[in-house]
Amino acid sequence: MSDSFETVRERMVRDQLQARGVSDQRVLQAMAEVPRHLFVDDAMQACAYGDHPLPIGGDQTISQPLVVAAMTEALQLTGSEKVLEIGTGSGYQAAVLSRLCEKVYTVERINSLLAGARKIFDRLHYYNILSRLDDGTLGWQEHAPYDAIIVTAGGPEVPKPLVEQLAENGRMVIPVGDRDVQELQYVKKVGDDVEIETLESVRFVSLIGAHGWNG
Repeated sequence: MSDSFETVRERMVRDQLQARGVSDQRVLQAMAEVPRHLFVDDAMQACAYGDHPLPIGGDQTISQPLVVAAMTEALQLTGSEKVLEIGTGSGYQAAVLSRLCEKVYTVERINSLLAGARKIFDRLHYYNILSRLDDGTLGWQEHAPYDAIIVTAGGPEVPKPLVEQLAENGRMVIPVGDRDVQELQYVKKVGDDVEIETLESVRFVSLIGAHGWNG
């Protein structure tokens, strides 16, 4: 598949990611490889590699490239992991993860978004992504435990089912706070304990579900 956006993508990696502290070479390579413009509407493809989020329908967004890269880097993936993503959205974050781990399980509550993401996964032959339509705050128990979990929407607290579905020494990155602004939290499961570190302030769409916001 020819890719006229390759140069623009390389510039994004250099100017938006490397210049601002993203240093994991595998993450940078994945961001340079995955065609972000395919995950937005045709009318917005020219803006796909800009330093900002973009609307994708359903009152949802595709996150700013730097946020995608920083959250991915925080998971410290080496290639053999099972990763759970909560909030498929456009599918871009799952696509990036799929280049960095063994298998991605992604859960989305909006059918139209999930259907669109699945089409792009198939088009790109990203066959190590499994998806389902459900309440993401419940996780995906069938395939637990997960080495890493990433949540792409902000909730009032860390959902208990997601902590329970983390493997020993598993890592999770999740925005926690109110509906307007959240703190990106890095959660690590060590035995019966949970270690939490705050990384930075972020702003995400609301995490809707039984262990999130009501709607």
